[in-house]
Amino acid sequence: MSASVTKKYTNGEVTVVWKPSTCIHSEKCWRGLPSVFNPKGKLWINLDDARTEDLIKQVDQCPSGVLLWHRNDEEKQLSKPDKTMSKIEIVPNGPIRLHGDVSITHSDGKEEKRERITAFCRCGLSSSKPFCDGTHKREQWQE
Repeated sequence: MSASVTKKYTNGEVTVVWKPSTCIHSEKCWRGLPSVFNPKGKLWINLDDARTEDLIKQVDQCPSGVLLWHRNDEEKQLSKPDKTMSKIEIVPNGPIRLHGDVSITHSDGKEEKRERITAFCRCGLSSSKPFCDGTHKREQWQE
């Protein structure tokens, strides 16, 4: 799937934005709010089945930052951490997560911007290096 694909879902009050190409499939969204996130459904996000505050709380738990939200009355106010400090988190038996906006220069010189949370591969098994694609979980990689 193209890295530029972005999908938007709304309940009239809030819009959830999903960037599928960078999703690491941690399953936190559908395990935390299965009435909204249904990986087997034709429309896998259905915002009508939860309260807005529950949606926001669940989207904020996305480990890779590919799920974002904004209130419809707040133009382009996507959920983001405080920009004054970046945070790096080492996930046990998982990726390195960088919280904050980042500009990445790849080995071929191509520059890419990422927002909110970026999950970097730590196991070496990802097919989308330097980013985590969730392979560590399938392969049961241990640190």
